[in-house]
Amino acid sequence: MPEPRLKLFDTLPWKERWFVRGRLASAPLEAMAERARGQVMLDVGCGHGALVALLAEGHSDRQVVGIDPDERKIGWALASVGRHPRVELLACTINTLAADRPGAFDCVFVADVLYLLAPSTWGEFLAAARQLLRPGGVLVLKEAEDDGSWRALKALWQERLMVWLLRRTHSSGAIGFAPRSALANALTAAGFVIDETASYARGYSTPHILFTAHVP
Repeated sequence: MPEPRLKLFDTLPWKERWFVRGRLASAPLEAMAERARGQVMLDVGCGHGALVALLAEGHSDRQVVGIDPDERKIGWALASVGRHPRVELLACTINTLAADRPGAFDCVFVADVLYLLAPSTWGEFLAAARQLLRPGGVLVLKEAEDDGSWRALKALWQERLMVWLLRRTHSSGAIGFAPRSALANALTAAGFVIDETASYARGYSTPHILFTAHVP
């Protein structure tokens, strides 16, 4: 992350600053931000706001909203990237926002959220994401895929540690990665048209998979 954007997090305690740095180093958030389209963006499950910062800083024509059900993380985000004049941060679920602001966004980003949800709830979640988008709007989704590799096994145990022991991440009770095909099928079933599927396993210790899709 370029230094000006990283400086937004200087107000946080050192432990949280290093958490943000680790997030940026371990996931292709820059690649997600490069796929932004339009002027009104939403980051679902924004956490401390690392992706929000990438989307907002240096783009005077954008308005960026970040949501997360974890009020603790929204608190950290408000104390850092929340100082940006074109950023709005809310402690709420995607369903709540979809009911309040249908069709309000040009681009919706979801980074590492589905693996914390039971697959039976993915349809409802993705339907809410579609409801938030304008016609032709873009969804950028990143998850870790279950590709049978050592990366997937390592990442799974790492996430279990973060959720169950360190309690850095909140889960609905489900923690698990899905094959690429299952993620693609869920997007299609929710009415999205997939435009791109890109692997970001090389260079990372997690098998990241990135989808770009749009509302027809």
